[in-house]
Amino acid sequence: MIRKDIFFHSRWRPGAGVRIGAILFLMSIAAAAGFGGAKAESPAPIAENQTEVDAAAAAPREGTESAVFAGGCFWGVEEVFERLDGVLEVVSGYSGGGEDTAHYNLVGTGTTGHAESVRITYDPQRVSFPVLLEVFFNVAHDPTQLNYQGPDKGPQYRSAVFYANDEQKRMTQQYIKQLEADGDFAGPIVTQVVALEAFYPAEEYHQDFMRRNPRHPYIVYWDAPKIAHLEEAYPELLAQR
Repeated sequence: MIRKDIFFHSRWRPGAGVRIGAILFLMSIAAAAGFGGAKAESPAPIAENQTEVDAAAAAPREGTESAVFAGGCFWGVEEVFERLDGVLEVVSGYSGGGEDTAHYNLVGTGTTGHAESVRITYDPQRVSFPVLLEVFFNVAHDPTQLNYQGPDKGPQYRSAVFYANDEQKRMTQQYIKQLEADGDFAGPIVTQVVALEAFYPAEEYHQDFMRRNPRHPYIVYWDAPKIAHLEEAYPELLAQR
């Protein structure tokens, strides 16, 4: 296991560069569902064989919803989603294994079935699940890295979407097909799409780690570039701070 408290000298820039997919994707959903007053013209498809997300499933609804993603070290992934408007809470934790092994030192062995994950609670009236997917795949991590992210090696750092219902499963699978059709990534997408059985919050010292430790060497070299990329690529999605 490679520990996060080691000082790493190289840099990794997550995702496949700046994409305009979030805006086009959401505009097509809104147009299909008739949201936003007068029906807007549908933008040109991102790819000829693009699969559209079910408009009804993506429609805003009352109350809050949650999503659970795994994309390497949860420190930076947590902070990326905490920056988004409409996200109410992000908790770092573990998914994929049992309650008795949901502890950092055990998860770090790579033998528990758990992945370092984040649970995002959000207001679907302000941010949609497709937008969260857009940020997850293009900013929060690199979905082509199998069982590692940057310097962190092992299945506990795998890429995964733990879907809570059939809508999330369908939207995730369709979005991955869209990304593959676009050909924006150099390698195949290896993200697992699996049912969420349980989410276990991580130890308190992991929560808001990046915000509380902005000068930590790991944060500076591996996670701060994610935030810079988010601010550059998706300024319209950011919450006012």
